[in-house]
Amino acid sequence: MLSAKRNITFFKILLIIGFVYFFWLMLKITLEYIPLNPNISFLMIKQTEVEHRPEYLYFFYTHVYTSIVVLLSGFLAIIRKDFGLKNFHRNMGKVYIFLILLLAAPSGLYMGFFANGGLFSKVSFVMLGFLWWFSTFKAYQLARQKRFKEHKQWMWRSFAFTLSAITLRMWKVIIVYLFHPNPMDVYQIIAWLGWIPNILIIEYLMTKKLI
Repeated sequence: MLSAKRNITFFKILLIIGFVYFFWLMLKITLEYIPLNPNISFLMIKQTEVEHRPEYLYFFYTHVYTSIVVLLSGFLAIIRKDFGLKNFHRNMGKVYIFLILLLAAPSGLYMGFFANGGLFSKVSFVMLGFLWWFSTFKAYQLARQKRFKEHKQWMWRSFAFTLSAITLRMWKVIIVYLFHPNPMDVYQIIAWLGWIPNILIIEYLMTKKLI
């Protein structure tokens, strides 16, 4: 029994270390867009949208700047359980939900309509944006109704979609390293791999009552 608890604790520590590492990588990507410059990094391949859709940059920067806060607040709300910080969990949850519902998910949904990789990619990113918003809204509704067990389940689903910011980049590195595909083919693949395995894993863990 003691050994099992130690294994679980060790696993949690590894997850925290892993998250901190990938969060730092995501933060470095975010900082590339400070100060505002429409001619760097990802925006270099979105010049059609930048030049012909003035609103695109507003949605892009909104998504980039809020998503990094969403990622951190969601993670902090989750690990608070191990430290018994109820008020901290509630406050981080409010930040997480507010930013997703009003800013991060709507801006991501808009950007999905202009995703690289053609219709196949666009459908995936639009679905992701909608499911991200919907799962977070359900979690918010259930918390208001004090149905906290169901609230927790929907928050896990929401966070699975949030983590797509990390996992799609992980898959991109793996696929490019192993197969060297055409860049547009990569977008079509990671558009789906970025979030579908996440939600399947969360559903499995909830079914097994591991979270």
